[in-house]
Amino acid sequence: MVETGQAVAGPFTASADSEALYRRYKWTALLGVSFCYLFYYTGRQTFGFAIPGIQKELGLSKEMLGWVSAAMLWAYAVGQSINGNLGDKFGGRTMMFTGAVLSFAANWATSFGTGFVSILLAWGLNGYFQSMGFAPGSRLLSNWWGHKNRGFVYSFYVGMSGFSSVLAYFLPIVILGSFGLDWRWIFRLSVVLMLFGAIVMFVTVREKPEDLGLSHPADDRSADEEAEGADESSAARYHSVLSNWRLYATGLSIGFQNAARYALLVWIPVHFLGPNWKSASAAIDPVWITVALPIGMALGASTNSWMSDVVFGARRYPAIISYMILAAVIAIAMGFVPHGSLLGIFGLFLCGFFVFGPASSFWALCPDIFGRRLSGTATGVLNFISYACAGLGEPLIGRFMDHTGDTSVIFPVVAALCIGSAFSALLIRR
Repeated sequence: MVETGQAVAGPFTASADSEALYRRYKWTALLGVSFCYLFYYTGRQTFGFAIPGIQKELGLSKEMLGWVSAAMLWAYAVGQSINGNLGDKFGGRTMMFTGAVLSFAANWATSFGTGFVSILLAWGLNGYFQSMGFAPGSRLLSNWWGHKNRGFVYSFYVGMSGFSSVLAYFLPIVILGSFGLDWRWIFRLSVVLMLFGAIVMFVTVREKPEDLGLSHPADDRSADEEAEGADESSAARYHSVLSNWRLYATGLSIGFQNAARYALLVWIPVHFLGPNWKSASAAIDPVWITVALPIGMALGASTNSWMSDVVFGARRYPAIISYMILAAVIAIAMGFVPHGSLLGIFGLFLCGFFVFGPASSFWALCPDIFGRRLSGTATGVLNFISYACAGLGEPLIGRFMDHTGDTSVIFPVVAALCIGSAFSALLIRR
């Protein structure tokens, strides 16, 4: 007999407790992983600000430094093809934390570089370590969030990576300008926040609901499918991903998009700042013009995948195409904007907004097409394609600038890449 006032535990109470626990940890996963990635780019997108100082001290050409940037991007691409699969196998939480620690060390190694080879090797190694972040983090998020929320989740996650670009631009400006330090300290101080973010994520986030005795997202693929793939080999996961033609259609489109993105991130500081930016006279400080680019990127990535859900009924390709076409138009217009004008700030903001915006839709396609069982491997392979393409552009753009003496060539190049991405996206139809 149950005493008066004594609570009776039953299936409904247990279900309510499980729901509350699941809700708490899925939000912790989103916020924790996104917080970690908010600082990840401080470990790899600061190189453009170091280029003028490296040229001045070590006498390296823009083409040579373009090859250094390409080495990082290609190492990142190769790492993505490996670490996305390892994220499926060992978990995103451990991979993200390990990558941040190793990238911290590689940035410090880069800061002690004395010539082309030493900087190339250290920065290239850093690219591999940086690749341990995004795909494993995507895998972790797909463990907690199902298809119906995926547009929101990836807009938020990739949006944080956009704000990471803001920090990666802002911190070198403070280090070089406010602190008056040289280029080496960009690689030493910027990465402290990356290490902090990784520690916070590792302490607060859990890998998957099953670790807490909870079920996977209700609207995701069936538990039977997940169970069947639990002991799946790496070779089988790669075969499943590589045999799907949609991977290559998506890869071609994101390859053009990411090449446009990194063309802007690496060479816009060179175009607007240059070696004598502190003494340059302009109506508006060119520093604020360059910061407008990553702010636009952050906000763009926060909207595109969400728009693909709300406006296009979870079809990603129309959202991708619309942003890429607008980015091409704005990039062409930017070639005619004077360095110190208010239009420069507004134009770069819009250029960043539309160039990087589709990234969130591209990454939402991975679990959409392959399911959460293969989402890490698919994200890694897709990122390999995207960064392999991005790396091809860096030395070519640097060579164009060396031979023409005109840094504004960046804008028609970006426009052409965006058009290529838009046409390629027509093949995705997802």
